[in-house]
Amino acid sequence: MSKRGDRLQNKGKRGSRRAAAERSASGTKRKTRSSGRGRGGGGAVAAQPSFMWRWTKRLTLWGLALVVLAAIFLACAVGFAAREIPSFYQLKTTTNAQTILVRARDGSEIVELGPSFGEWLDYEDIPENMKNAMIAVEDKRYFDHYGVDPIRTTGAVVEGFTGARSRVGGTSTISQQLARNLFLNSNRTFDRKAREAILAMALEWKFSKEEILELYLNKVYFGGGAYGIDSASRNFFSHPATELSIAEASIIAGLVKAPSRYSPTADVQAAVDRARVVLRLMREQGYINASQASVDVGAVQLKQQVGQNSVRYFTDWALPQLDILLPETNEPLEVWTTIDVGMQRAATTSIDANTPDGSQGALVSLDRDGAVLALVGGKDYVESNFNRATSAMRQPGSSWKLFVYLAALEAGYTPGDTVKDVPVTIDGWSPRNANGRNVGDTTLRASFAYSINTVAAQLGNEVGFGTVASMARRFGISTPVSTFPSMVLGSSEVRLIDMTRAFAAVSAKGMAVEPYGITKVMTAGGETIYEREKPRQTPLVPDYVAAGITDLLQTAVNTGTGKAAQIGRPVAGKTGTTSSNKDGWFVGFSSGITTGVWMGRDDAKAVPGLQGGRAPAAAFAAYMRYAVKDRAIEEFDTDLDLPAWRLEPDEEYLYGDPDDYYFIDEQGNLIEPGRRDPDEDPFDVDGERGDGTQNNDEPPPAVSEDFLEEATGGALPPERNTPPPAPLPQRTQPTQNRPQPPPP
Repeated sequence: MSKRGDRLQNKGKRGSRRAAAERSASGTKRKTRSSGRGRGGGGAVAAQPSFMWRWTKRLTLWGLALVVLAAIFLACAVGFAAREIPSFYQLKTTTNAQTILVRARDGSEIVELGPSFGEWLDYEDIPENMKNAMIAVEDKRYFDHYGVDPIRTTGAVVEGFTGARSRVGGTSTISQQLARNLFLNSNRTFDRKAREAILAMALEWKFSKEEILELYLNKVYFGGGAYGIDSASRNFFSHPATELSIAEASIIAGLVKAPSRYSPTADVQAAVDRARVVLRLMREQGYINASQASVDVGAVQLKQQVGQNSVRYFTDWALPQLDILLPETNEPLEVWTTIDVGMQRAATTSIDANTPDGSQGALVSLDRDGAVLALVGGKDYVESNFNRATSAMRQPGSSWKLFVYLAALEAGYTPGDTVKDVPVTIDGWSPRNANGRNVGDTTLRASFAYSINTVAAQLGNEVGFGTVASMARRFGISTPVSTFPSMVLGSSEVRLIDMTRAFAAVSAKGMAVEPYGITKVMTAGGETIYEREKPRQTPLVPDYVAAGITDLLQTAVNTGTGKAAQIGRPVAGKTGTTSSNKDGWFVGFSSGITTGVWMGRDDAKAVPGLQGGRAPAAAFAAYMRYAVKDRAIEEFDTDLDLPAWRLEPDEEYLYGDPDDYYFIDEQGNLIEPGRRDPDEDPFDVDGERGDGTQNNDEPPPAVSEDFLEEATGGALPPERNTPPPAPLPQRTQPTQNRPQPPPP
């Protein structure tokens, strides 16, 4: 057979085999369909692997596409962020926040608030122990990632689901922390964390690892206003960061996680425990050996904080006022204040020495114009920064009687008038005296000096409780004032600074006093942007009322409940004690300085033996001896220069209404209060005579019932056969001014 024939024969065989295979496959398909119809769809199971494979492949492709798109988006975001990040030099020279240097009245520096940056240290000048300590505790894979640590991030996600918490550091890398400190806030939101991660990678793109670590160690916040390791070293150890020891470096590195909690000035033991954790991590990561890791951290000498404890109560009260006094600014400021450094120390010492154990104390001292000379808001600012001098609201006890007697004096009483100490009930309220006894007739002066409650209740009822409340508000009480009868004994809560302000107004002979603490504000360049102007004086009560209440206040110290406040020169003041000895007060003045002292517990529980005439008065005296030592002795003006109409009481006008200021004669013409001759020229509505002279010291005349009937057009009343009413009883004047104490 020829070769051609062989090829044709082989081709025919292959064709036959192909045809047979196709027939076999066709038959198999028919069988499969037939079998599927017969067994209920078993063919779908055979096709399932192919379907799953197709969808798995599609999802994988879509996932890869999304990853690529996300990578492109991330790269673009990082690139754009890197373009917007300032240069290394700009970041190095830019501060994070405003600094405020506070000066005393003599110009001396008392405290610097806000960020303190110290000296910038280049990477080569930063101690190796400081670098290693920070990396060990905050970011042990710092040199192995590109801004975000995937291992830490994954661990954080796992811990978020499991609720476990085993890591010593946080989830953010050093680069992320730097990004947050430079550009973001500390809100724990997904959006902020995403931006933080992008900025961290942008920083890694733009700067080297060494530059990032240099920025971090010079910019991160370590508490106490200290930004950067040099500022922290100077604040806590009194030397630059270039001299840091291993133990000191471990303390500073441990602060980043929680600057307030681990601050060595706030909690030494917490700072030491945290530093030991840092040393252990440094040992585990090979930065130090076992001997170095066992260093005694507790032996580190901390910087002594001098003169910044109690003065922070003053700055907490005064500096927020800058928001009102100044336009918005972020530049460094120098604030000149009224505080006297020596008086502030004396105030702190007097409170510490006299406050009962387990209780708190506060003191406010004002100059005659309202300048705050000293302010102590508690026994220890670090332990509690709550300002009891300006924020606490407590019942003032009998020191509130200042306003009761002011209202009585303004209503016509004098210190020598006779009043009755007898049991009294007013609207169901029956006040009792502290000693449980009543002395009967006494003087207004003695009732104030010995703080007789029944007399205060009668005076308040006579002048009106609303009048007493109005007097308190007039003298600067800004808290709500009750008008129930018990308010005369100090049931309304007040602030110490407000009570001190009220007594300062009495010291100023009845002129209003506004406490202030800032006199001048300057920029770092020396430009004055605020200077206090002297306010216009506003009289609160007439001179004779101020003189009368000063008489009462001086007697309370000389012979009454305030004897412990005597300092060898004239002092006027008032004690205050609340029920169950929960609060003790003494507020008084001498030589132009007014000082208020409060003592008690923050939880308002009773303090055994606490009375206003004891510990608070003793603290007042201890402070005032120092405060007035360089001032001239000033005698009080207690002479009552009464107006003419007060000197000779007229029975007739006692029937009139003292609140009526406009009167008419029988012809309907205005007549001047106190004028008896109807032929005189009437005065104008401003109170001037026809000749232009003032005459406001005479009382109004009585308006008879007959005149009212005739003036209003009513019928005249029938003639009366009854005798006229008896005159009101006159207040008797005592034969001597010295108050008579209650009988034992």
